[in-house]
Amino acid sequence: MPPRRPLLLMLASALCFAGMALAAKLASRALPAGEITLVRFSIMLLPLLLVADWRREAMRFQRLDLLIYRGLFGGVAVLLYFFAIAHVPVGIATLLNYSSPIFSVLFAAVFLGERADRRLLFPFVAALAGVFLVSTGRSGIESGWTLGRWELAGLASAVLSGAAVAAIRAARRSESSWAIYGSFSIFGLAVSAPFGIAGFRAPTALEWGLLAAVGGFSIAAQLLMTYAYRWVTNLQAGVLAQLTVVLSLAAGALWLGERLTVRALSGCVLTLAGVVGVVWLQATPRAVE
Repeated sequence: MPPRRPLLLMLASALCFAGMALAAKLASRALPAGEITLVRFSIMLLPLLLVADWRREAMRFQRLDLLIYRGLFGGVAVLLYFFAIAHVPVGIATLLNYSSPIFSVLFAAVFLGERADRRLLFPFVAALAGVFLVSTGRSGIESGWTLGRWELAGLASAVLSGAAVAAIRAARRSESSWAIYGSFSIFGLAVSAPFGIAGFRAPTALEWGLLAAVGGFSIAAQLLMTYAYRWVTNLQAGVLAQLTVVLSLAAGALWLGERLTVRALSGCVLTLAGVVGVVWLQATPRAVE
């Protein structure tokens, strides 16, 4: 494949993830976050239900334990991410969730035995400092330097996403991309079902359209990212993924009227720089397939 095309696929994936976040934010104005998450994972199962070859590939696995870890951690991470989206600016929620690389490095070092470069300490601390500034610098918060519960939910989604990524890295030694995708969708559906069913509200036609956009963007983003991973390095994938944060911040400002304080903007820059630094120093030659 021409060298630029995989990068364009990763860019398209970032655009789709940003579109998903924006659609989820708009849907959350009328629908509970749990319901939005439940519908997202329901729609994500459609490719496996409709395409027999993909379904058979997803049913072949060797390490069920790793698939369970990936599915549970990833499912809860998305649920918390959508709760954060519903209650804080979409760009801030996305930035908090996308700080996950700084945690995936820790999980990979502890549980997978991957060596962590000592130079990671500086960007790691910088990213955490940026997250703190973002979480405490949102306009409308009167608690000064105290983190709000929904900012904490966004940060928790990043920690669990980091654990899920570490599980993916281990699982890709023996499992196919479709097995990992299937575990994510199935366990995500399971963890979101209690919240989605308990607080279910009948969507209007417009809200169904937004829910369809959430699910459609999710499928497109996941498939584009998975396909592009065959040719891009972890560094390229990690840096391009942060475009989702920038796009979500821009979408929130342009279309939702979300304004950030100077402290929050400074935190955004610091977090993005720290995350890119972590990805840069810990990058392996080739991303998982």
